[in-house]
Amino acid sequence: MKLKGLVWFFTIALTVISVWELSYTWIVRNYESKVRVQAEKMVKREAANLSADDREKLIEDKVQHILDSTKDKSLALGTTYQKAKENELNLGLDLQGGMSVTMDVSLQGLLKSLSNNPKSPELLKAINTATAEKVDSEENFITLFSNAFIKQNGTGKLAGLFAGPGKEVKINDNDNAVISKIQETAKGAISQTYKILQKRIDKFGVAQPTINLDVNKGIINVELAGIKDPERVRAYLQSSANLQFWEVYRINEIGEALQNADKNLQNYLNGIAENDSSKLKDTTLAHQNANPFFKVMMPIDVQTGPDGKQYYAPAIGNVMLQDTGKFFSYINNDVVKHALPADLKFLLGEETKNDKGNARFFQVYAVKMVPGTEKAPMEGDAVAEAKQDHNQEGKVVITMQMTPTGTKTWSRLTGKNVGRPVAISLDDIVYSAPNVINQIDGGNTEISGQFTVEEAQDLAKVLTSGKLEKKKKIVAEQEVGPTLGKEAVRGGMLAFLISFGVIFILMLVYYNTGGWVANIALILNLVFTLGVLTALGFTLTAAGIAGLVLTIGMAVDTNVIIFERIKEELKKGKNYQQAVADGYRRSLAPVLDAHVTSLLTAIILAYFGLGPVLGFATTQIIGLLLSLFCGILVSRLISDVWTNRKRHFNYFTKISEKIF
Repeated sequence: MKLKGLVWFFTIALTVISVWELSYTWIVRNYESKVRVQAEKMVKREAANLSADDREKLIEDKVQHILDSTKDKSLALGTTYQKAKENELNLGLDLQGGMSVTMDVSLQGLLKSLSNNPKSPELLKAINTATAEKVDSEENFITLFSNAFIKQNGTGKLAGLFAGPGKEVKINDNDNAVISKIQETAKGAISQTYKILQKRIDKFGVAQPTINLDVNKGIINVELAGIKDPERVRAYLQSSANLQFWEVYRINEIGEALQNADKNLQNYLNGIAENDSSKLKDTTLAHQNANPFFKVMMPIDVQTGPDGKQYYAPAIGNVMLQDTGKFFSYINNDVVKHALPADLKFLLGEETKNDKGNARFFQVYAVKMVPGTEKAPMEGDAVAEAKQDHNQEGKVVITMQMTPTGTKTWSRLTGKNVGRPVAISLDDIVYSAPNVINQIDGGNTEISGQFTVEEAQDLAKVLTSGKLEKKKKIVAEQEVGPTLGKEAVRGGMLAFLISFGVIFILMLVYYNTGGWVANIALILNLVFTLGVLTALGFTLTAAGIAGLVLTIGMAVDTNVIIFERIKEELKKGKNYQQAVADGYRRSLAPVLDAHVTSLLTAIILAYFGLGPVLGFATTQIIGLLLSLFCGILVSRLISDVWTNRKRHFNYFTKISEKIF
């Protein structure tokens, strides 16, 4: 056998990689089982008289709480639960339950908000026509609208409906130019909606959500495996984006309050009452709970600019990614709230990495709510339009135009905060906190900074997201309960084990000790397939299990062809070593032919298929490629190693000789 060393290398490498990747799944399952037992004991001890449904719900809550609080706990192989969960073998909706939704991003509100007259009869008639035609059309909504408007009102009239001071559309633009600009705005709005959904879905705690965007059709497909509260997910996904503009506290203004909050929290964790002046005698506990708030939120002190002047950053501190859960539990604690101003609200910025890329953290902003409410001084509907631009110096900026009502609110807000930052947040995530240089009266605003063109475009999309009224409506939904998921797993595994067991025994009965070669190759093929699926982040579905079963058949077929050729050579009187060599050589063509034709079919299914079809095709493609490797190369390697030691496998049994 040629290139034996290379075959050894790939066999060992695939074995190590597959075992390593599948170990994450074992670690997660083992740890979650232990946590489940722990939660059941806690519920039995604390609430033994609950009904079965209430007890199960309480157990699930306890399990989730324990898993959340120990996600950074080191488990086997030096990995944490969070890391193991992210790297485990993903199971689809049909195997673990969850929900799948198809969302339509409605653009009717976008067209109304971009127009000069949202109540224009011509506009509303064209929108209604486009809405009716969209049901049976493959065209995007903006194309349908523009075709309907031109057909109903004639050419050259779109600019008059959408042009205006500070707007992207100009009065002298032709219809094609107007349509192109609206298309770009619509695509940006849909893409921004997609990004917002991604951030929202991250909050559900789903390890590997599947989110697919079709920009042209305005359709977003979302699959959330393992979701236990569909109503909450449904409401949260369809809610509008919440763009807000905030006044900001700086660290020097609330430093004393933060110190009092830290002290109160320290006493609370040590079990000391709020007005108790006694000291804690347990020095170990005192050291462990010293400055708990500032351990989690690291304050940002006064900064020095390039000109040597000192200033305070808009953010008051940083929180590491692994400490965010603890941070939110602290700021929601009453002893912390009582020490802080009543109008203060904490918001996090976007996730940031340090220069080395090995630490992930969020900046913390302390914003001011309108007294007596949780609202911001200005909401997103005040923004008429925002876009990326360049100033006179050629620097990348964002220009923003306010609505008439927004202009007045913006003037008051900027006038009150000259020389101070104003935080811009979307869904309680701060995207920017520019400094106000002068009061802005006219509604035209320029936001400058060290932006790249892409960063400026993204921020412009964020700024328009509150105005464009992109309603997200669920147009198709499928829920799979955890019970049905477990039944699918049980049924799929039973079918898989029965087929595997029957073939395993049949190979031994029919091919004697040669059957062990086929069975070892078969086991390696399955381990490699699951390992590669896990490593590449693919999701295993019920259709994928069907693909695995079919792969078993193809893998066995490979060995059947090879062994029959070897038996033919042995009947010709050749010795075992020569018979094995000739058998593998003669069987190569039919084995490759069978695999290539199946592989081409699977590739076509993967290219055009979605959902279960794609899952089946993906598993089959990986399984077929590994079947070739294991069936031809690995099995030959095993045979050569055995026969080189002056031994050989038997390929005949009394049963096979009598039957054939």
